[in-house]
Amino acid sequence: MYNSILTERKGQIEIITINRPNQMNALNKETIQELHNALTLANEDNQVGVVILTGSGDKAFVAGADIKEFAHFNIAQGGELAQKGQEILFNFIENMNKPVIAAVNGFALGGGLELAMSSHIRVASETARMGLPEVGLGVIPGYGGTQRLTQLVGRGKANEMVFTAGMIKADEALSWGLVNHVVPLENLLEKAEEIAGKILNNSASAIASAIRSVNANFKDGVNGFDVEIEEFGKCFGTADFTEGTTAFMEKRKPNFRN
Repeated sequence: MYNSILTERKGQIEIITINRPNQMNALNKETIQELHNALTLANEDNQVGVVILTGSGDKAFVAGADIKEFAHFNIAQGGELAQKGQEILFNFIENMNKPVIAAVNGFALGGGLELAMSSHIRVASETARMGLPEVGLGVIPGYGGTQRLTQLVGRGKANEMVFTAGMIKADEALSWGLVNHVVPLENLLEKAEEIAGKILNNSASAIASAIRSVNANFKDGVNGFDVEIEEFGKCFGTADFTEGTTAFMEKRKPNFRN
């Protein structure tokens, strides 16, 4: 079905693996499109509650974009590359109805770090290394890196990472707030699945509302408080709200329709 990715279903968890180990799982046009297709299916599948993204092997999550695909591009082509990539993959992930967990199993550089940052939660192995090396190639991050990195770690640290094109280790990424957890490589997927399991205990419709509310804080011209009020109100019209409040009053665990 796919040439560059692998998909696996574990209960309500969809695991999507970028599978280009000979290219350090670098993102090319085909991989970006295949990720979009797989993520679209997962987002529309009522049997999927959480998506985990990871890379094949133990060396790289995604070690950047496939440079040979765009080394000859002109200004217009470069802008189109960034715009399309953001639209069909990076922004798409951020705005999915289902939480996406990035399990960063090695190098997450350039587009790889941008892919992890577009995910809602990041878990890294102790061997992970992260950076945005684009300025060393005469270009800047084009898949949302300058924006999301600044949101996650602040302007000063983002400037340092982008301007120096350097890499940081997993423990430093954790202290900066760039990742949520750091675990040994052999426990990486287990930790991601543990977080996914906790998410799956809760209302899928409420989580979708929470994603929209959190994202609203980072959108120009949008009042996040107003979006939160709107999404809060919508929850009152859902079956999950009825079940959740009823279960609470009856002192039992809710049985959501997830």
